[in-house]
Amino acid sequence: MPGQLLDQAESGVREDAGGFGLLAPDGTAYRVDVTEGVFDQDNPLLAQAVAGRRVVAFVSPTVDRLYGDRLRAYLNTHVDPGSWSVHPIRTGEHHKTLAAAEQVCATAKSAGLDRHGVMLAVGGGIVADIVGFAASMYARGIRYVKVNTTLVGQVDVGVGVKTGVNALRTKNMFGAYHPAHASLNDPAFLASLPPREVRCGLAEIVKMAVILDADLLATLESRPDVFLESSSGAGQLETHVLRTSMRLMMEELCPNLREHELARLVDFGHTFSPAVETAGDHRLEHGEAVAVDMALSAHIARLLGLTDADTCARIVRLLRRIGLPVHDPRTCTPELMTHALRASWERRGRRLHLVVPTAPGKAAFVDELEDVPPTLLRSALDALARDGERHDG
Repeated sequence: MPGQLLDQAESGVREDAGGFGLLAPDGTAYRVDVTEGVFDQDNPLLAQAVAGRRVVAFVSPTVDRLYGDRLRAYLNTHVDPGSWSVHPIRTGEHHKTLAAAEQVCATAKSAGLDRHGVMLAVGGGIVADIVGFAASMYARGIRYVKVNTTLVGQVDVGVGVKTGVNALRTKNMFGAYHPAHASLNDPAFLASLPPREVRCGLAEIVKMAVILDADLLATLESRPDVFLESSSGAGQLETHVLRTSMRLMMEELCPNLREHELARLVDFGHTFSPAVETAGDHRLEHGEAVAVDMALSAHIARLLGLTDADTCARIVRLLRRIGLPVHDPRTCTPELMTHALRASWERRGRRLHLVVPTAPGKAAFVDELEDVPPTLLRSALDALARDGERHDG
């Protein structure tokens, strides 16, 4: 396995210079590496992850254009001739479907991938989700390796074990818990991201800061342009923010890796956002919908008396300063958001488990549907609309 999973007598997350090792209470162990020059010929991590195996790689079109030649040169050097291939796949939520995962499996079969082989996903979260789900199904489950090239991929998808595709008009309806054999993260990839993609990743980092780390929240407030102004994507501040967010996410996931407990703090920003994405026909990116959700949840917390007005304002103000939306007039309606609450209630075992901020770096759950009555939800949406108007102005 790339890097070295630290010898751990007890479950938990261990950080070292090269990344993180995780051992869950159920015995699941995996490694997340942070490395420089992942496709450099002398970087051994990817070669170790696929050593001696047939490799079928899947890349997003953008990654293929920017890094495809380097990826092919690396595989050509480190993998036996004739035992590897690279295939672009379409990205975007519209293409994150069961048919896409089936096509990945069909491509792998045509390439002669056996149960000893490896699927390699190089790209953002959607590529990782599709390929990871395909790997979980192919021949009842084979290895896959992730090279995460986006900020969302590195701080969110890249550190967990969930895979999935959209179906039945529901985000991530079909999926599996299928840990990657290796998850490789090169911060240099972030320098090539468009600002919108960086902001989407920052939304997931804000999420972790709000619920778990007041110091990280203060860092983001002092530098809301982190990752947006750096020419390398990997300065000292960026590295600190990236690794802190990765560690926080892994520590929070570790005790409940397969979600036997459905109340999860990391679901902050993920109660209303699926409806914002789906009902809006994916006009907003995932991170943008998460930002709207976090702002709405902060107002709900304020109206319930679970947090003060200053904490609510800080969260909304930070999202706006990053350049993320805090309101979407098309989907932030009482009818759609009520539907979103009920859908989450049903999905989470008929408990709401709405995550709301209580103080900087702290959060709590609102567990029952009746705890968010229609009048309160409408008041929260009205406040959100005013926030959006101030932003537009």
